[in-house]
Amino acid sequence: MCNSKKVYVLDTGTMKMDKNNMIAQHNPATIDNPNPPAEFVEFPVYAVLIDHPEGKILFDTGCNPDAMGKEGRWPEGIQKLFPSFQSEECYLINRLEQLKIRPEDIKYVVASHLHLDHAGCLELFTNAEIIVHDSELANVMKMFALTRDMGGYIWADVMAWIQKQLRWRTIKPHEKEVELVSGVKIINFGPGHAYGMIGLVIDLPGTGNLLLASDAIYTAESYGPPVKPPGILYDSIGYMSTVEYIRSLAKQHNATIWYGHDEKQFKSLVKSTEGYYD
Repeated sequence: MCNSKKVYVLDTGTMKMDKNNMIAQHNPATIDNPNPPAEFVEFPVYAVLIDHPEGKILFDTGCNPDAMGKEGRWPEGIQKLFPSFQSEECYLINRLEQLKIRPEDIKYVVASHLHLDHAGCLELFTNAEIIVHDSELANVMKMFALTRDMGGYIWADVMAWIQKQLRWRTIKPHEKEVELVSGVKIINFGPGHAYGMIGLVIDLPGTGNLLLASDAIYTAESYGPPVKPPGILYDSIGYMSTVEYIRSLAKQHNATIWYGHDEKQFKSLVKSTEGYYD
């Protein structure tokens, strides 16, 4: 086990969406309440940097800073459904610069999945090996070839990846746990929220082990019990299996789960401007 790594939480802004996308059927209509109000909730978007002797690792990359506006990268309908909010200091490239790290210093980028709020800045990392689930990459590239209406995936993001000739490595469906570097394992969550999702288990003897779940589990409310699936879902059976797998992994590794978009948990985390976990 490597005991000299540091883990930084990079605050890359927030998004908003209907809470029914986060917790499916969280406020359903009834005969007594036929028109319940919708909730447009705000939630954090973040990346995680692991400063490791074997190479710097970035987990997820947030939203593209050019996503919003009339000339924005995101389609107008997506901007209205899932608006992104970032001050300049929250741009991923600026968060890294605050730590005196350049994009070319990153050796590995682990993309939990390729949705707009997790893979929006992949194009910056032309020197890195971009690691993603095989099913996720295959399906997103197929969608890119067939349509510009890609839902939670952004056509212009994918075009940028192709133009920048990113170097990809995929985690195959049969690869359940893959050691990336000493003390950091890639975990194959499989299909659920997206076509294929991956996370990380990080051994941290100082502050305690971490399990980065990303959107395999949006929030503590999602985790339950009972488990509450999101409204944005590719495979409902796969989702439920993944949550139970994460539950067993957390117990096995005595790890704290970091959820994808839990506002309360995120507020409690030490941000990169304040310190790190080791």
